[in-house]
Amino acid sequence: MIRSAICGIGIALPERVVKNAELEKIVKTSDEWIVQRTGIRQRYVAGEGETTVSLGAQAARNALDSAGLSIKDIDCIILATSTADHTFPASATEIQKILGMTLGFAFDIQAVCSGFIFALATADLYLRGEMVKRVLVIGSETFSRILNWKDRTTCVLFGDGAGAVVLEAIEGRGAIQDQGILASKLRSDGRHMEKLYVDGGPSMTQTTGHLRMEGREVFKYAIGMITDVVDACFNIAGIGPESLDWFVPHQANKRIIDASARKLGIADEKVVVTIGEHGNTSAASVPLALAVAVNDGRIRKGDLIMLEAMGGGFTWGAMLLRW
Repeated sequence: MIRSAICGIGIALPERVVKNAELEKIVKTSDEWIVQRTGIRQRYVAGEGETTVSLGAQAARNALDSAGLSIKDIDCIILATSTADHTFPASATEIQKILGMTLGFAFDIQAVCSGFIFALATADLYLRGEMVKRVLVIGSETFSRILNWKDRTTCVLFGDGAGAVVLEAIEGRGAIQDQGILASKLRSDGRHMEKLYVDGGPSMTQTTGHLRMEGREVFKYAIGMITDVVDACFNIAGIGPESLDWFVPHQANKRIIDASARKLGIADEKVVVTIGEHGNTSAASVPLALAVAVNDGRIRKGDLIMLEAMGGGFTWGAMLLRW
């Protein structure tokens, strides 16, 4: 059978680093409060000339270099983002242009923080359906552009950045030992929209708007939703948490990560945590964390990895794969 395997990974971050101490000068907060409540110590913020497209394109180039491939080897680009450069066209087509890809196709997926998981699952279907041989999957965000920097409940949480992987079709045996994506589960529930959303848009207000969040409500639902889809992936694969080598969660809040891992029975030493350095980068969060663990040597070939994310909508999803 066909499996979809990651053969290259890359990231891109803005030049500017904003530490918690800098935010103390903007809103009524403190480094101690932010670290205690979220685990965040700093985040990257896009400057002039740095956009979702430019960061996504650089992460894509780095992923291609990691895979030893060129853009000519790619059949499709899927970009997960909530902060597109333009209302249209899809930012994926702008990245396509920058990379010099003239064949194949490119499009955006919008599932907020779950976007990268949704994009990977979509790419997996294209690959297993033999429509394509290789897909460039990117998560890129510039959430700093939709934040109200006077709202201390949200502006301290988010950062900018991009991560990308090259996903390719390989031969598998249909066994848990196969390399590549082994199971995935996606969910959404639009009833929760007002708990995490942006209060603008071309059809409603003709403006970009600002991010709004009911933090306690999001926290209340997050752990149950995350464990729901992760357990579903374990059930599909016929394994339990003890078989897992690494858990790479969406980096939204350290307390959510810790509580989810405990509920799932995943040991602390198997959890990849990068929120302290990046903050919440939405759709870029999972590939950034994954790349950090790959590049520092923690994740090695043959390791079994669980990815998960939850975002506005609500949307949530998980994916089990072997590196």
